[in-house]
Amino acid sequence: MARIFKTFAMLAVISAAGQISAQGQSKQEMIPQGAIVYSLPSTTINLRVEADCENFTAGPYAKFSQKYLGISARENSGDTYKIKSVTLTPFIEADQGVNYPIILAGSKTATANFLEFTNQGLLMWSDSYAGKQEKFRFSTMQEKPYLNSASATSNLTSEKSTLFKTVQTATGVERVPVQQSQVVEKSLEKKAEETANLIFKLRAKRLEIITGETDATFSGEAMKAAIDEINRLEKEYLDLFFGKSSHSLQIMSFDVTPDPSNQKQIYIAFRISETAGLLPADNISGRPVVLELKGEEEKNPVSMDLGNSKAKVIFYRKPALVNARLTDGANQLLQTRVPVYQLGKMLSFPIDIATAK
Repeated sequence: MARIFKTFAMLAVISAAGQISAQGQSKQEMIPQGAIVYSLPSTTINLRVEADCENFTAGPYAKFSQKYLGISARENSGDTYKIKSVTLTPFIEADQGVNYPIILAGSKTATANFLEFTNQGLLMWSDSYAGKQEKFRFSTMQEKPYLNSASATSNLTSEKSTLFKTVQTATGVERVPVQQSQVVEKSLEKKAEETANLIFKLRAKRLEIITGETDATFSGEAMKAAIDEINRLEKEYLDLFFGKSSHSLQIMSFDVTPDPSNQKQIYIAFRISETAGLLPADNISGRPVVLELKGEEEKNPVSMDLGNSKAKVIFYRKPALVNARLTDGANQLLQTRVPVYQLGKMLSFPIDIATAK
């Protein structure tokens, strides 16, 4: 409805007397009465980033895994983020810093030419927005994986200690050793040792079942059920050493608007931290992910004198084709070609010329 209303308003202006003109509008200048204000297109690069979050819970026997299993295990629980995928999408919107008022009157071709440039995307209404839809994005929140740290063996053990008591004998007083047994809690290392022994016993029993070196005979579904149960128990015991992991997905969106004054055309698109995840570009706690735009060389470059503001023309932009490269340190995440309007050249077109259909 807004576009239809603006079209009718523009047609009404055409019927007024006057001259076709276009000129740059600065902040101090007043817009002529009855003029239409249009803007030149500007490209904003949107990056939709997905990061995989590993929620890790360390096992209670992690520090003994090298000693009893011969494999080192992670000893610290925490979250670890890694970039999973990046999608680059260029969006076109009106450049609010470049506005032109134009008065259309006295020409049958002015309206058609102006609308054609608008339909082609070379001109935009000053209040138009053709970018992405506004949506709130939140990272997926997931609880840490539950690790059943119940011991695979008994939590208690019996310790013997030697005490001495004084006994009166015929030769005098003597110290006699007395054995005393008491129930105490097992140390963490002792439980880790016993759990490791159970793991090796399960592996030996599984090999015996597979090779048939057992008193009982297993075949068909019985063998499968026995192997599955041994595998389940082995995994449960190994989790006490190596911990458990679950994965969640963090999704965030970042925008980069190329600035023509940036000579190198290098931007920090966003940052990522292995412990905090995806971060905005101004958060220095993460390492930067850099977007580099490298313009392609024109085979036949064209330049135009735009100094005559009284000419009956409309101004438009020819977009510059650039190679966009996104890197995370030495790792290249993506590379593609993108047209960027604000990095291109300004051109003009005579608005009252009759175009062929």
